[in-house]
Amino acid sequence: MKRSSSFVMAGGGTGGHVIPALAVAKELRARGHSVRFIGTRRGIEAKLAPAAGFPIDWIEIGGLNRVGFAQTLKSLAELPLSIFEASKLIDRAKPVAVFSMGGYVAGPVLLAALWKHLPVVAMEPNAVPGFTHRRLARYLAKVLVSFEETVRYFPPGRAEVTGRPVRDEFFAIGPKPLGEVLTVLITGGSQGSRTLNRAAEESWPLWKKGTVRLIHQTGERDYQDLAAKFHAAGAAGEISPFLEDMPKVFEDADVIVSRSGGTVSEIAAAGKPSILVPFPGAADQHQLRNAEAFEKAGAARLVLDSQMTGARLVEEVARLRSEAGLLERMSQAARALARPGAAKRAADVLEGFISD
Repeated sequence: MKRSSSFVMAGGGTGGHVIPALAVAKELRARGHSVRFIGTRRGIEAKLAPAAGFPIDWIEIGGLNRVGFAQTLKSLAELPLSIFEASKLIDRAKPVAVFSMGGYVAGPVLLAALWKHLPVVAMEPNAVPGFTHRRLARYLAKVLVSFEETVRYFPPGRAEVTGRPVRDEFFAIGPKPLGEVLTVLITGGSQGSRTLNRAAEESWPLWKKGTVRLIHQTGERDYQDLAAKFHAAGAAGEISPFLEDMPKVFEDADVIVSRSGGTVSEIAAAGKPSILVPFPGAADQHQLRNAEAFEKAGAARLVLDSQMTGARLVEEVARLRSEAGLLERMSQAARALARPGAAKRAADVLEGFISD
């Protein structure tokens, strides 16, 4: 066992950045190491890190990529002070290495760490690396990626395909035999998706009775309005603002309709066929690239946001069901993209920088 050491986790803002970092942090803690997060008070890390029992320190920084001229100027003005603050926090934590999930929060922390010649291990879950990791690619000690096509963005020998940390419950989901009624899970994430919510509503009168059961996570914003309409329409299934036990819901689903951010790792782990609708405002079109990679592998159908309607949703589901064996083949293709043990591998890499 490696001697007890300290590590800093950088990256925040969204669950896609924070939840995988928490998985790695928990693995490090289980091995006897101390872990601190650096984030902003307005990011989701401000809630999730303390809830998981990890100390967190604060910096102030905004985004730089696709945020508009005024926000870019504001973020650039904040950057020197943010790097200085991150540098002081790193001095206090005395980490062996810094782990990054990317995002604008990670930028000042990584710059401060590299200035101090600390090794930085980055995890890049998207097919196209985010702005921070792409700009600092040549300086990163190790990069853990989810897609083979992502390796080319980093210096030779620097990137390794490990996947993104996913809860064990998703990997434990077994194949589901098809029945008379197809269960379709529609989820735009915890915040919901207006496009998916609208398409779901439009689809209610179009389904052939007795063929489909819908499980729809709407997000809090649209729930009250949609729930009343859902019940009035007599649609089969259930509607909820937030689904607490997502592994159980995945297990029940035959097809998942989703955005194509971090959820794609859970879809792969569960081996579920999917219809992916990339969020068009995602930085560097990374959701589109993720969906393209899944479609190329035969694991998903890609539908552009501008083309997703109720009629298109019904058409895509009908197409998946009509071809004999297609859903089974998509399930196998999805599971082939899964990479178990990502958090453990990240912890192994980070421990590799502990000097004996």
